[in-house]
Amino acid sequence: MNTPKNLLRLKRRLEREAGKAIADYNMIEAGDTVLVCVSGGKDSHALLSILMTLQRRAPVDFRLIAMNLDQKQPGFPADVLPRYLSGLGVEYRIVEQDTYSIVKEKIPEGKTTCSLCSRLRRGVIYRTARELGANKIALGHHRDDIVHTLFLNMLFGGKLKAMPPKLRTDDGARIVIRPLAYCGEADIARFARGMEFPIIPCNLCGSQDNLQRQKIREMMADWDRRYPGRTESVFTALRNIVPSHLADGALYDFKNLRIGETGGDTDDGDTVFDAPRFDAPASILKFVAA
Repeated sequence: MNTPKNLLRLKRRLEREAGKAIADYNMIEAGDTVLVCVSGGKDSHALLSILMTLQRRAPVDFRLIAMNLDQKQPGFPADVLPRYLSGLGVEYRIVEQDTYSIVKEKIPEGKTTCSLCSRLRRGVIYRTARELGANKIALGHHRDDIVHTLFLNMLFGGKLKAMPPKLRTDDGARIVIRPLAYCGEADIARFARGMEFPIIPCNLCGSQDNLQRQKIREMMADWDRRYPGRTESVFTALRNIVPSHLADGALYDFKNLRIGETGGDTDDGDTVFDAPRFDAPASILKFVAA
């Protein structure tokens, strides 16, 4: 259980991590209007809370507008977020759009709904940002989401691709930012419990048990249980790319690599025969040495 002291310490750590991510990727600048997407889940609640605190401390002025998309899911408590956001004193907009019926109509029973639901939500969010004059759109994805997306794309899509902390929209008119990129999900969950946010579960897609993302989540949870720190290590790897040691000819000119060159343009040189220099699990070290 979070005591007031532990909760305050956790809050400060999350704010520090979010502040560092914002600074590292220049996510928010003076004069920005940031549309903060609040679904009612733990991550978006934490995002809004942290951004409101950082707004008060920031050396630059920027505007925050919280936005919730009411997708007209049966049983959705439409009064919860307006009451909560009003109490916070933050500027907000509730957008009502029946994407639920569209998803249920288009997706056969038993199939995952996330892809279509996500596209529909994205369209509404972009339109709302345009109407409100927001040049930045803040989403509540955290470090674990980014790592899980990496493995989803690797294992199911054949791409070395994750979820970037900062991304330009397709029309180039706005920037999507993920200020929680350095924050771990477990910390966010503890923070949400301690803050007693009014959590609203997603009954459309959040309860589906056949999602590929859920399988990746379970895989990473198992890794972290057996070898603590794996998620953090994978995320660190995303920030330490060595193109010369991958296989993408668009990132590194393998075709014109010739004998006699010094190899000074690579970060690690030829380390394929070197002993491992990282804290790998014993089972992996044994396999490499065999």
